[in-house]
Amino acid sequence: MTTVHQRQPVFFISHGGGPWPWMPDYLNSVYANLAQSLRGLLNTLPQRPKAILMISAHWEAPEFTVQTALQPDMIYDYGGFPAHTYQVHYESSGSFELAKRVVELLEQANIQVATDAQRGYDHGMFSPMQVINPDADIPVVQLSLKKGLNPEQHIALGRALVALRDENILIIGSGLSYHNLRMFNAHAAEPSRAFDQWLYETVVEHQGNERNERLNRWELAPAARVAHPREEHLLPLMVAVGAAENEQGIRNYHEDHFMGGLSVSSFALGEIN
Repeated sequence: MTTVHQRQPVFFISHGGGPWPWMPDYLNSVYANLAQSLRGLLNTLPQRPKAILMISAHWEAPEFTVQTALQPDMIYDYGGFPAHTYQVHYESSGSFELAKRVVELLEQANIQVATDAQRGYDHGMFSPMQVINPDADIPVVQLSLKKGLNPEQHIALGRALVALRDENILIIGSGLSYHNLRMFNAHAAEPSRAFDQWLYETVVEHQGNERNERLNRWELAPAARVAHPREEHLLPLMVAVGAAENEQGIRNYHEDHFMGGLSVSSFALGEIN
């Protein structure tokens, strides 16, 4: 007997900085609101997912590349944090079945795809997943961004992955709605607010081709290049939108005093509880 699953929604999450879930002073103060939104994420789903496909801002490759390791190592891709944060482990397994299915779908869509059996989990994956699912009992596979960071190509990537949602796979784009490390303070309050408002209007108030077009021209948004001097933390949103391009978006996390004054947001697309 075939199990009938409801279509899973798609998420773009702001994943925070470095290994913050393993730093209680941060977890319970600066990151308290973000942590609350991530902790509740699985409860908003129609059913528990079979596996998660994570598109992280912290992996770029010449072609879209799928992680195939069954027990991925950890990549401590951050600096200046306490010594214990270079020993942390998020123990979820990979999924050869999901990796194979992603390759199949991208090939069907005539999108060049590669695989990588050595690639480990980066903090764009393991930091939010430590909060989303601390039991680490749902397999997670990472999928890279493509160098060049072309919005249209990443929307098309998401479009090619839509079938996964009906196969009980959860797709999460993991980035940050504001990512300018040289202006990560109160001086960024106004530009981050202006860009965040544009992002809200784009994802929530538009759908389909209109939303895609706005995202393709994101550099014309207010304070765009202040918010994202380099757009790798925005591109996971393009994948999420592509995987739900004709569906309603909602903002499921927002605060305007993050890290001393930043406006940051996360979004869900499709039906959530």
